[in-house]
Amino acid sequence: MEPHATALADAVDAALPRWVERSVARVLAAWQGRSPDPAVLEAAREAGLQAAAEIGPAVRALVEADIDAQRTTPLTLLRSAVRYPTRVLQEAGVPPVERDPIQVRLLPDDLYDLSPASFADVDPSLSEPGMVWGAAKALAHRRRHAP
Repeated sequence: MEPHATALADAVDAALPRWVERSVARVLAAWQGRSPDPAVLEAAREAGLQAAAEIGPAVRALVEADIDAQRTTPLTLLRSAVRYPTRVLQEAGVPPVERDPIQVRLLPDDLYDLSPASFADVDPSLSEPGMVWGAAKALAHRRRHAP
C-alpha cells in the first residue's frame, strides 16, 4: 500500500492550493460578474498554501496508517478544507450562496457549496491515485480479514 499512499498524498499536496484558488475565483466571478480583485486572489493563494500545509499532512498520516487504524477517509479530510476558501470569501464580503436544505444540514459550515463530492471535484489529477489507493486498501483489508 505504501507507494499508493505516497502517490495519493503527493497528489493532494499539489492539488489543494489550486483547488482553494479556483474555488475562490469561481465564487467571486459568479458574485461580482467580473475578474476578481488581485488582493483577494493573493489571499486565496496564501489560503491554498495553508490548506496544503495543514490538510496535506493529515491526509498523508491517514493513508500511511495501518488500514485498521484509519477512522476516516481522505475525502472527508479534503472536505474539511472548505474552511480555507470560505474564510477568504467571507473576508472579501461575499454573501453565502443559496444551498439545498439537505446540504445545509449535512455541511453547515460550507457556506459557498464548495465541498467536493469526489476526488475529481478537488482536481482531476486526484481521481486515479484516489481510486488506486482505495482499491489497494480494499484488497489489503480483504486479505487481512476475509475467512
